[in-house]
Amino acid sequence: MSFPRSSGVLLHPTSLPGKYGIGDLGDEAYHFVDFLAASGQSLWQVLPLGPTGYGDSPYQCFSAFAGNTLLVSPERLLAERLLTQEELAGAPVFPDERIDFGNVIKFKNEIFKTAFRRFKQTTDQSIRASFEQFSHCASAWLDDYALYRALKEAQNGKAWNEWESSLVRRDQAALTSARAHLHDEIEAQKFYQFLFFRQWGALKAYCREHHVKLVGDIPIFVARDSADVWMNPDEFKLDEAGNPLVVAGVPPDYFSATGQYWGNPIYNWDRMLGDGFRWWIERVRATLEIFDIVRFDHFRGFAASWEIPGGDQTAERGVWVNVPGRELFTAIKEALGDLPIIAEDLGVITPDVEALRDDFELPGMRILQYAFGGDARNHDLPHNYVKNSVAYTGTHDNDTTVGWFTSIAGEGSTRNSEQIGRERQFCLNYLNTDGHEIHWDFIRAVLSSVADTVIIPLQDLLGLDNDSRMNLPNSASGNWAWRYKAGALTDEVGERLKLLTQVYGREHEMGC
Repeated sequence: MSFPRSSGVLLHPTSLPGKYGIGDLGDEAYHFVDFLAASGQSLWQVLPLGPTGYGDSPYQCFSAFAGNTLLVSPERLLAERLLTQEELAGAPVFPDERIDFGNVIKFKNEIFKTAFRRFKQTTDQSIRASFEQFSHCASAWLDDYALYRALKEAQNGKAWNEWESSLVRRDQAALTSARAHLHDEIEAQKFYQFLFFRQWGALKAYCREHHVKLVGDIPIFVARDSADVWMNPDEFKLDEAGNPLVVAGVPPDYFSATGQYWGNPIYNWDRMLGDGFRWWIERVRATLEIFDIVRFDHFRGFAASWEIPGGDQTAERGVWVNVPGRELFTAIKEALGDLPIIAEDLGVITPDVEALRDDFELPGMRILQYAFGGDARNHDLPHNYVKNSVAYTGTHDNDTTVGWFTSIAGEGSTRNSEQIGRERQFCLNYLNTDGHEIHWDFIRAVLSSVADTVIIPLQDLLGLDNDSRMNLPNSASGNWAWRYKAGALTDEVGERLKLLTQVYGREHEMGC
């Protein structure tokens, strides 16, 4: 489906400012919505909101259905009398502009345990009733997820395929025993999810009141160590011990000469086709309950997946294997109707990928940073955009615009010095600029384009360099930790963005 002419900002909630070490769903999230509304924006795009595991990546989560409880606001828990001021007064002093994930996780886990103990003692029937209703409505995924997290806690964090064999193969007697033995921790895990969805629901309602739509993200793959794989091993290409026979990635590309090795297990598409894509339909249904629009990550993987042998350490020896994407999207459409989906059609795009996208009338993506590596026919140049597309200055995987413009060979991409110089000169000529405010040149170029939808990373609005980059693909550390400074969203930035939004016809008085 197509979208009305509009624009918005890409910002993951973890990047919001605040004194508890990580952005959360408290006051700063509401202030950001106010900024979007005041600057004429009608879209807020976020990354996946699942509970992050190893590497803190939102694309490697413990569940495709659960929420990231690190986003739960301590101050909101204080307001609900689940925490006291004294309990929060002992919080560590965290860095302002980077997330120290280890210490944040330790701090948040402790206050969540305190909040759960207080909840068990409360006489407030309203919150008890809300918790019971949430637990009932979410039981299809919540019961097993809470058990998985409780077992993982009891197993000192070990991956599920390293547990006792009876638990690995989900023997019913072993599961019944575990549920009884770990009852309190299971209830605690359910409660933590209740807190997340309660706070997210309130923020979503605030967005709706301010005519801001939430754009979410569905990673095509799930983490190997996740409740999804543990609960549904037959839906993945695994051996009898739960090890992936093949794993996901992409061939050598812009970011890496050896390709990107992601390590996620590959779906058993024949099995999924046979059961009518039950798991996928429920996943999309659940995602659309928390977002208004959904970006399908790595859309080309719905035409064919790059399957890497399970024992390899790089992506070089992978092969393309066809995927029944047409059958999948037909099943989703029949079950859920026309869907507000954006296709992340980046990478090695072949005619079958384009046909799959276009036959379902899904808008694809155009990235301005990719526009200057070829000639005037490059489809990422604004004069080649089509209406039913989503234009970005860059994404969470790219340099910031300022970082791209000032980049040097060997950092952030496989480009050499000659390529960088040629691209930079083409960029200056194309945008008719001296590059003094290259981020605003990029913003103007995408906003003025014919693309129905434009999304701008907040780093580009603020003109930040690569110290504020969110993620460098195929790197193992230092990612996902950026936060913006409190006070960075100035009136000047908002007014400048609003003017361009109005000039190019993207502002909507009623957010429609």
